[in-house]
Amino acid sequence: MPTDGEIAAFEAGIKLGALYHQFVGTPISSKTAGLLEDAMQSAISLQPYVSECSVRIDRDQISENIFGYSELKGSMIWAEVEISRSGLTARARLEYDGAARYPMMHLLEVQAHSSH
Repeated sequence: MPTDGEIAAFEAGIKLGALYHQFVGTPISSKTAGLLEDAMQSAISLQPYVSECSVRIDRDQISENIFGYSELKGSMIWAEVEISRSGLTARARLEYDGAARYPMMHLLEVQAHSSH
């Protein structure tokens, strides 16, 4: 059986994978980038166990065509998600890895919830 930490880490990866595959290819412009960031955050935040989600789109990569838009590419996305489950928090990030030339997901940490 997987541990609670493994389940939390798995959930974080699922959320980032869903974010990537749901939104890559979406029409985007410099005027709509902020709206798309908000939509991506909102969509992922609705999923089970998500306590925080942050998304940024690299506007420098937006190259609008003659119709005034571009398409969202994986290299444009930076996202971080926090999963809270069974007293644990898992944080993971999706970001472009220039050396690999691929958007990679990284598990940043899994830790027990801190009591404030």
